[in-house]
Amino acid sequence: MRSYPARRVPGQRGITGLETAIILIAFVVLAPVFAFTVLSTGIFSSEKGKETVYAGLSEARSSLEPRGSMIAYKGKTTSDTVFKVSFVVSNAVDGEPINLTPPYTKNDSGDDPDVSSGAKYVTIAQYQDKNQFLSDVPWTVKFIGASNGDNILDHNEVAEISVWLLDRDTTKATSQNDSVAYMNGTSDGGGNGGFTSTDTPVVRGIEFTLEIRPPKGQVLSLNRTLPDSVTTVMDLR
Repeated sequence: MRSYPARRVPGQRGITGLETAIILIAFVVLAPVFAFTVLSTGIFSSEKGKETVYAGLSEARSSLEPRGSMIAYKGKTTSDTVFKVSFVVSNAVDGEPINLTPPYTKNDSGDDPDVSSGAKYVTIAQYQDKNQFLSDVPWTVKFIGASNGDNILDHNEVAEISVWLLDRDTTKATSQNDSVAYMNGTSDGGGNGGFTSTDTPVVRGIEFTLEIRPPKGQVLSLNRTLPDSVTTVMDLR
């Protein structure tokens, strides 16, 4: 049988052993670099995710949680006004201690708060309704049950916060526009951005929002509406 020589195709080149070795060496060198880059990116993303989780957990553990209802107290005027509201709070999810040093202290008669001289308070109470926004209203605190005697709310403590919308009026207003009767003693109850004689009193049927802002953690926002008939003590659920 007759054999013919293989035809030579012009322009074809083979790969030499040296070129193959160079390619293999390049893969061997670059593979660990790519692997290190991928691992570093994964570890970095994992650390960022962990930081986010811990930050969220710290935020939640530094927050206040309401315990029960809000109680509103009627002022002694001819109009159905409220002079203070009280509610009980604790740490959310048995969290970190929260500084509840108050800017005011309740006086002996319990009718109005007295300025706590030199108090370095960091938790702020804010009030808002359709008529006004007050950025720093007076508030006092009383620990209920187990307490270590300071103003730091620990995970095993509960505290009653009283927000003083105005001093309790022990006089009779002659009309709804009698701001003196509404705001009797505003040097105590209306200081530090609280209610003054020019603000609108909190009366029946009004919807309002109280925000308690600790130095860190979530803001505790409480939205309530006063009933059309205001009694001496009201449970605002």
